[in-house]
Amino acid sequence: MRNRWLNCLFVVVVMMALTPREIFAAEEPSFTVKPATAETIAQLRLGGFVLYMRHGLTDTSKPDRVPTVDLNDCSTQRPLTEAGRQLATRVGAAIRKGGIPVGEVLASPMCRTRETAEAAFGKGYQLNNNLMYTSNLTAAEKVPRIENTRRLLSAPVPAGSNRVIVAHAPNLMDVIGYFPTPEAVVVVFKPLGAKGFEYVASIPPDQWAELVK
Repeated sequence: MRNRWLNCLFVVVVMMALTPREIFAAEEPSFTVKPATAETIAQLRLGGFVLYMRHGLTDTSKPDRVPTVDLNDCSTQRPLTEAGRQLATRVGAAIRKGGIPVGEVLASPMCRTRETAEAAFGKGYQLNNNLMYTSNLTAAEKVPRIENTRRLLSAPVPAGSNRVIVAHAPNLMDVIGYFPTPEAVVVVFKPLGAKGFEYVASIPPDQWAELVK
């Protein structure tokens, strides 16, 4: 009886030491990341997919100035670094080298995503305000952003083309419970229309060299 009581006391102490977030995380099933293969690249060459690219490397010592972030003033936002810009350029070059066709390119209105989109794919990208960084938003404010991301991942893409989304890790976490790392990773989805979408694979920036030789 004494041992049972001590065991119960130990469990209570441990639970009290954990934060609510840690307890919730322990209950959540982990997301299984799928590595891309040569077959993934072969499929992308045919088109019909969505490429969700996280922005390039940023300077974390200069966080977004919440709640006074100004979308027209990059000095109020966490900035893309020069290394991040160069990394985005390399990812874009690898996509072109791999013969992967790119159609519409949609970017979050944050400076770091706009600059990533331009470095990787040129100036022809379109801003999508509902791809706005969600980490600093309330649950109610996130709703239209989550719905927008789901729609962009689900909407069919014509064969011979791929849709590109340049946005943020928390946004994808809100939708599928996956926080994509590292920065500049490309997450591949197969849109299924009314049935939603299917996660295919993730391509970290350093894997492109082996995939598109």
